[in-house]
Amino acid sequence: MTQQPPTMHPPPQGYVPPQGYGPPPGYGPPGYGPPGYAPGRPGHGPVPGYPVAPPPVSPSGQPLASFGDRLLAYLIDSAILFGTMMVIAIPVFVVYFTTGGADFFTVTDPDTVTLELYLSDFLVPLLLLEVGLLLVGLALQYVYHVELAKRTGQTVGKRVMKIKIIPLDPAGTIGRPPLARRFLVQTAGGLVPGLNYLDGLWQLWDKPYQQCLHDKFAKTVVVKVPA
Repeated sequence: MTQQPPTMHPPPQGYVPPQGYGPPPGYGPPGYGPPGYAPGRPGHGPVPGYPVAPPPVSPSGQPLASFGDRLLAYLIDSAILFGTMMVIAIPVFVVYFTTGGADFFTVTDPDTVTLELYLSDFLVPLLLLEVGLLLVGLALQYVYHVELAKRTGQTVGKRVMKIKIIPLDPAGTIGRPPLARRFLVQTAGGLVPGLNYLDGLWQLWDKPYQQCLHDKFAKTVVVKVPA
């Protein structure tokens, strides 16, 4: 036997529901909500009454660059510098191993190769060559990160990602001194194991300006460029 649902009787005439019952304003199927609220329509945000944290900004009021934008800019700059150094280093090593360095490998009697000969004819010149390339690389990085960026605060990577370096002081201007201080800390970080990672990741928990350690030392911040 099928059970029949209970019969619903209409409320008595003149019945008024007690106050305080019923769904809250804005509750219901799609199409319902506070007056004028249209989810998904451009220009309409969350329901009024729910505070939204404003995006972080620099002391001058410009939006700060995100970690992802800064990381991609760094990778682009690193690729440019690495490629440039390879263009310089590969021909230098080719010339060395086909001229002076080649003489060491063409010795007809191995017994005549002494430690002194190995050091003077091969190892010491090779080390001097590597030191020279290291100095060239440091000079190239300085020119790229300081001299080429001193007017706009942008390297090629930062220009691609639409971010730039500005002074922490709104009244200041970017130039050689703050960029040189940034470069000094970044270079020193590469000499201490793990320090360059700490320097770059510092922005993830730094408040309120999301600065890396080199930003703090140079008193700079990285902001988004207005579109």
